[in-house]
Amino acid sequence: MGTREGRSGSETLIPFAPPARLTRRALLAGSGALAAAAATRRLAALAPASPADLALDPRRPQYHLLPPANWLNDPNGPIYWRGKYHMFYQYAVDPAGDSPKLWAHAVSPDMVHWRHLPIALEPTPGGPDAGGVWTGSALADGDRVAMFYAAVVPAPEADATIRDGAHSLRESQCLAFASGRDLTHWTKVPAAVIPAPPPGLDVTGFRDPAPWRDGDQIYMAIGSGLRGRGGCVLLYRSSDLRHWDYLHPLLQGDVNSSEPAMASDMWECPDFFPLGDKHVLIHSTAGKAFWQSGHLDRAAMIFHPERSGILDYGSFYAPKTQLDAHGNRILWGWITEDRSSAQMRAAGWSGMMSLPRVLTLDADGNLRIAVAPAVEKLRKAPQRPPLSLFPPGRYDMKMPMVVRDACGEVACSFERSSTPFEITLASNKGVLLACQFDPAHPAEIAIDGKSVPLGPGTSDAELRFYIDGSVIECFANGYGALTKRFYYEGAAAPDIAVQLHTAWQALSIGQMAPISPNRLTT
Repeated sequence: MGTREGRSGSETLIPFAPPARLTRRALLAGSGALAAAAATRRLAALAPASPADLALDPRRPQYHLLPPANWLNDPNGPIYWRGKYHMFYQYAVDPAGDSPKLWAHAVSPDMVHWRHLPIALEPTPGGPDAGGVWTGSALADGDRVAMFYAAVVPAPEADATIRDGAHSLRESQCLAFASGRDLTHWTKVPAAVIPAPPPGLDVTGFRDPAPWRDGDQIYMAIGSGLRGRGGCVLLYRSSDLRHWDYLHPLLQGDVNSSEPAMASDMWECPDFFPLGDKHVLIHSTAGKAFWQSGHLDRAAMIFHPERSGILDYGSFYAPKTQLDAHGNRILWGWITEDRSSAQMRAAGWSGMMSLPRVLTLDADGNLRIAVAPAVEKLRKAPQRPPLSLFPPGRYDMKMPMVVRDACGEVACSFERSSTPFEITLASNKGVLLACQFDPAHPAEIAIDGKSVPLGPGTSDAELRFYIDGSVIECFANGYGALTKRFYYEGAAAPDIAVQLHTAWQALSIGQMAPISPNRLTT
């Protein structure tokens, strides 16, 4: 039997209009809800960057989604709704993220070209989310969309789900409904629909709800961890979205496990979905996002993983998935910064959304990752230098063309044979990214010094690099990904040169069209 966690009080809904003054959702590693007053005082002295300054910043991407200014982190509730793609995401007015967080909102016809809409969700004073509107997910519900999100309030340590010595916060799961053609009309359910973790569990966190439908039932995964045992995903069930029964852990980790996906004491941002004839669980922990594929025991509602890996080996965290118009599973992630808080504030912005990535499984249950085909419409005519440009045996040479203004794409294929392979991307300031293939390890390639999977077999392999302002999203043969941040001084983006150090099968170098005329992505 499950434990009833929902509240059965009034079902009256509160019409919600976001207040003018921003409130807060603390980063877990940051200041926490109790520091809101101090953050507000700091912001009073912060001179915001002007749109003109931001539009001239060459480090801002030209074909990735990011806010017109300031801070972005987790993707929230991406959904395809009435012919459009909606992205909600964590946002803050402090470019370093040390200020109240809320849900911002953008809409797109194609997952590539975006238009910013009004702020979607903020905390309600005196409500269960008074201390912060945190990460969550979307679920279509008739002629509206249900948005489940984690909420926090300061709490005595005995009642807290986050107790780290600096913060004492109680997390709960809340529900709001979005309606209208552009999902701009919002209504909050007044009380938390899951006000506390299951009785008797000593949790290390309780957040990031991810619901899905199964017949006439709705299930929900919640990121958590059991103190001293390991991270876990708690499973709930409902028939009406508001009243929820706790069942058991969908999957329980082990802090002593040698498998990275199972270790650590807290799993954030879970997402659980069918893919092919299996199910996939993703979660984030210890600065990385992990995937596991396997079998869902539908009678017991317990997940049994069979394969696992890392979704991205670089600056990528807190991913969330959705279905596109054709039923493909699309992955989005927060591309994080490698700059200091002072540098982010000086720039006036921080963070961006990854390009949309299509997820599939191969015959053995290994996850495959590729940039969504919609991104190809930005591709300008690529140049393909022929091998005849080079004398026999002379490959350690720079290509005669470049990616101008750090806004383009490079694709290269090579043989997984007995010959090593190396490709580097460099500006006039030095090497930005280096990839080395050792034929003694045909299933992987070193990118930025990290072993990234190429997938099984010994056939040709392909690398793709999407370069945009200050980010490179790298994709290794459809099996691995690594996101790299790079920064530079000056008022102009560098040209990116490609250098190959051994034989290659095919190469293309080209520009990508900006999605806006002014780097403001709207």
